[in-house]
This record gives sequence, C-alpha cells and structure tokens, in this order.
Amino acid sequence: MRPPARATTGSAIAAFILSVIVSVMASVAAPHSARAALCATTIATEAHLSEVDAQVRLDWIDGRLAKARRSASLWSWSWGLGIGASGVASLAVVPFVDHAERVDWYTSAVSAAAGVIPIVLAPPAVMRDARELHARILPEGGAETGTKTGTKMRTKEDVCALLADAEARLQRDAEDQRRQQAWWFHAGNLAFNTGIALFLGLGYHHWSSGVINGAAGLVVGEALILTQPTRTIDDLRAYRAGDLAPRGEGPPALSLTWGYGARF
Repeated sequence: MRPPARATTGSAIAAFILSVIVSVMASVAAPHSARAALCATTIATEAHLSEVDAQVRLDWIDGRLAKARRSASLWSWSWGLGIGASGVASLAVVPFVDHAERVDWYTSAVSAAAGVIPIVLAPPAVMRDARELHARILPEGGAETGTKTGTKMRTKEDVCALLADAEARLQRDAEDQRRQQAWWFHAGNLAFNTGIALFLGLGYHHWSSGVINGAAGLVVGEALILTQPTRTIDDLRAYRAGDLAPRGEGPPALSLTWGYGARF
C-alpha cells in the first residue's frame, strides 16, 4: 500500500511545481500586456499621466467623448428640427397671404434655412470623433467583450497608438467647441440678420416685417451659438489635470455658456 501513496505525493509535487512555473511566466508577461501598458501622453498636461495605466486613460476618453456625442446629437436634432419646422411653416403660409406680403414669408424661410444648413453640413466634430474612436477600440468582431472597451488582448504598442489617437480627438473636439463660441460667429449672426431687416425695409419698405424677422433671427442665432454643448472643453481640462475619476452624469442637456474665452 506504500508505493501508491508515494506516487500520489510525487504527482502533487509535480503539479505544484508546474503551477509555480505558470505563475512566474504570467507575472513576467504581465507588464507587456495591454492592462499594464504605460504610454507617454501626446498633449501638454499638469499631471504625470504617463504613469497612469493606458487602458484606464483610453476608457476614460472613450466614455467622455461618448457622453459629449449624445449631448451634441441632442443639440443638433433639437435645433435642426425646430428651425426647419419654422421654415416649413413660413412657406406653408405663403398661399394664404397677399402677394405683396409673400416676400416677408419667403425671407423668413430663407433665414431658417441659413440656420439649418450649418448644422447639417458641419455638425459638432465630437459626433464623428466619438463614433470613430469607439469603432477603433472595439475588437475585430465589433462586439463588446468582458472589459469596457474590449482591448485586453492588444499589445502595448496597439494600446499606445489608440491612446494617442484618442488624445488627439479629445483635444481637437475641445478646440472645435471653443472655436464655435468665437466672437466672429456672433458678429456673423448680427450681420446676417441686420441684412435681413435692411433687405425687407429698403427693398420693399416692409420695415415692420424686416425688424421682426431680423430681431427673431438674431435671438435664435444667439441661442443656437450659446447652447452648443461644451463639455469636452471641461473634459480636456480634467484630463490634463489627471482627474480621471468617474463622474455622475444625468441625461444629455443643452448648455448655456457665457464668456467662453476664459474657459480654455
């Protein structure tokens, strides 16, 4: 009965040695995995972000841009549909007014089109960047995995390249949002709507309609500019400061911003 006991003990020792070897190999390989990747930052920061796990940084940027995209989508659809509907309503009235007054309603429709076209042709950059970045982060099959972004099997080089792209998009989208608040947009809005008023007033002597169209267009234009989502500017500031803690978020909302030059 003694030999079988020794054989069992030998098998247990061999299994223990094998498990130790596997553990050592795993610990040696761990620093080279995507989870433990440390990557240099491509933007100026106040914190030592290069010492933060690249996967954590990548997930944070991906999540923040996704939230910014939802806010930008809400802003675009709300204003686009609202202004577009007002333009359609102006055209619908045309058959029911005197011929001499139709120019007022046509002008109103043109003014509405001028507000919708930029939203359609040049939507906020974060809408495209957030979608493209998330598509790059997803694994080959395009489906989510056990990790937030599905990048746990990527090499350090892959993750660092993705992170550099994510940082570039974060900075570019913040710049885009800051630029949309520049003084020349306000000046352009004022000039355009002043032109509307003068067109009807000087061209057709419809000063009342001209003032109404111009004033309404000016107010809507300013509201359009000032309610553009700007959260990515704050996200970039937080990233530069190394503040990557999760934040409580409510539903996407339109934001009213003032004095924006001081925020960036």
